[in-house]
Amino acid sequence: MTDETNNSDNAGKPIAEDDPIVDYILRAVDAGTEVSPQEIAQTIANDRAKPSAPKDVWRKYMTAVRQQAIHLARDGRLHIIRKGEIADPNKLKGLYKLRKVTTDQ
Repeated sequence: MTDETNNSDNAGKPIAEDDPIVDYILRAVDAGTEVSPQEIAQTIANDRAKPSAPKDVWRKYMTAVRQQAIHLARDGRLHIIRKGEIADPNKLKGLYKLRKVTTDQ
């Protein structure tokens, strides 16, 4: 049997792939600098939007970027930075930036 569930390490559960938004976020923070969610949303819009789309089409990706950033922060794969400090992803409000998790923090 070549079922994907048999090849996973999760006791019969299929391995979930990351959302494409997660890939954009992780690529953006890979350089080690802090990145605003707006920059990530604009990158996504540039890659996916039709040429006839309005200039602010990136705004529709902001909610997805925020949700996935919170998910990644809860999993310990990303830091959410607010006012220069690492923020609790469960209490996120206002403006924030994203940063790659490093071992020296």
